[in-house]
Amino acid sequence: MSDAVRIIEVGPRDGLQNEKIPISVADRIAFIEALIGAGLHTVEVGAFVSPKAIPQMVGSDQVLRGVSHIGGSEFHVLVPNEKGYEASQAAGAKVIAVFASASEGFSRANINCSVAESIERFKPVVARAKADGIRVRGYISCVLGCPFDGEVKPQAVVDVAKMLWDLGCYEVSLGDTIGVGTPMKARQLLRAVAGSVPMEKLAMHFHDTYGQALANLYAGMEEGARVIDSAAGGLGGCPYAPGATGNVATEDVIYMLEGLGMKTGVDMTKLLAATNEVRRLIGRPPVSRVASALNAKMRTAK
Repeated sequence: MSDAVRIIEVGPRDGLQNEKIPISVADRIAFIEALIGAGLHTVEVGAFVSPKAIPQMVGSDQVLRGVSHIGGSEFHVLVPNEKGYEASQAAGAKVIAVFASASEGFSRANINCSVAESIERFKPVVARAKADGIRVRGYISCVLGCPFDGEVKPQAVVDVAKMLWDLGCYEVSLGDTIGVGTPMKARQLLRAVAGSVPMEKLAMHFHDTYGQALANLYAGMEEGARVIDSAAGGLGGCPYAPGATGNVATEDVIYMLEGLGMKTGVDMTKLLAATNEVRRLIGRPPVSRVASALNAKMRTAK
């Protein structure tokens, strides 16, 4: 556990896109600036998707332009197709993310096509990105369970991960979209996928619906995984999975890593302030246990 862990802060995109109350461009920029100020230098800032499908991500081009002047940071945007890619390039994106599901049921419900068809859709995106010198990250949804198909076989995840890797994605993020995974299953999945994609090129993107995300991350770290996707305050959810909570909270991840003696470079006080502000905007308190505890401690101190 002595190796450094890289954290990808996904709150401004994967988190906010599932919140009912849309946040203004100015407030999203301020949120991202606060996260960077807290020491989180890799941030997913938006998505170039249909405004009808995901109105919360309208203005992602303005958000990206609004933060691109900040040096020493890396900004990711989600791109579903060539139209989205062209828009991302017009806004100056240097790192994009494409996504597929490990489950046929989720793929059809989410983007109205099969897993194979979804990959065909973004193949030209990846090809153009490679030609343009743009880095591409790959996401896989429902790696540990699906709200429509139930259990997802590890081999289905391996197959999709290998396709993303072979296409040229520099990293593959494994998403437990509905948060049903447990440590043993997370461990087994990472071992299986690492047979096709190097472990150091795998990221863990675990939601906390059943309270297992930190345990799953720890199990993955024991296997050698060192990249974690998390969202400040545990933002997010999944519209296709009733009761599904957001991503594992960045505060909780930082608390665990620091407790293991790993230096994250993240200032918890500044991260908590960023979380509290975005939670004020969406009208509900953080789901993060650490944020809740620290807020209670501050109230008591007053």
